[in-house]
Amino acid sequence: MQMRTLGRQGLQVSALGLGCMGMSDFYGDRDEAESVATLHRALDLGVNFLDTADMYGTGKNEELVGRVVRERSEWVVVATKFGNMRAPDGTFLGVNGRPDYVRSACDASLKRLGLDVIDLYYQHRVDPEVPIEDTVGAMAELVAAGKVRHLGLSEAAPDTIRRAHAVHPITALQTEYSLWTRDVEAEILPTCRDLGIGFVPYSPLGRGFLTGQIKSPDDFVEGDSRRSHPRFQGEAFQNNLDLAAAVAAIAGDKGCTPAQLALAWVLAQGEDVVPIPGTKRRKYLEENLGALEIHLSGDDLARIDAALPAGAAQGDRYPAASMASVSR
Repeated sequence: MQMRTLGRQGLQVSALGLGCMGMSDFYGDRDEAESVATLHRALDLGVNFLDTADMYGTGKNEELVGRVVRERSEWVVVATKFGNMRAPDGTFLGVNGRPDYVRSACDASLKRLGLDVIDLYYQHRVDPEVPIEDTVGAMAELVAAGKVRHLGLSEAAPDTIRRAHAVHPITALQTEYSLWTRDVEAEILPTCRDLGIGFVPYSPLGRGFLTGQIKSPDDFVEGDSRRSHPRFQGEAFQNNLDLAAAVAAIAGDKGCTPAQLALAWVLAQGEDVVPIPGTKRRKYLEENLGALEIHLSGDDLARIDAALPAGAAQGDRYPAASMASVSR
């Protein structure tokens, strides 16, 4: 397995991580036995970077990941997040970055994971009502207490990243980044590089759209949250379908799958970039890992950029209420 380093603190992780959210929430049908098998297969293949959050399945995803990690003898880097509060029935209750909540959320995550320490602890969304200095100050106390090894942020704006990093070194920023979500290239990615912060793209496959397997909004089963995303609706869907077709055409010329091409492009954006494609099935995990063997030449990258320039995708990446909580 190829390895990469996140941040100047030297956190070494597999070049591809595994996003575990869909195993417990948001993307339709779930099969726990297959999810467990997928986690074990990922570890067998050298993927040592697992991403979860306390809101995924309202805690169930952390329990699932923790159970598998505890069964293994090798060191696994577990990343989890706090800040998005949900009721037991899944109702979203808002963002919380208050210091007392930071401490209680960490203790709750440690209990669900069944671990003594969290390798990488992210603030999932920035709380506009709480100074970032206060939130990160509380997170730094967790490091001092030995409960957390490294700190991260998710979907934070450049100024917020700088202010947070001034309180305690930030090891990684997790934000959506893919061939059809390239907003971070303007300011956020340069800010991370200036500060020596690793970058962890989530949804590097465009929430599955860039795999070429989604042909109609009806392909999403009832309960799949993507049905509510503007990018998967109306005229935007048709426009974006053309982008996915362009990815598939280039992938065909390269002798790989569209998913492998899309991931290879993200991997080619820098050694400080570690994408975490999510899947709950072994066959897609194995396909995704094939991206590590794909070399994209300068001509390949230029062709991809011409076919999918920044801003080509139509529609917001989240519904309006969720878009309001990003890039704070």
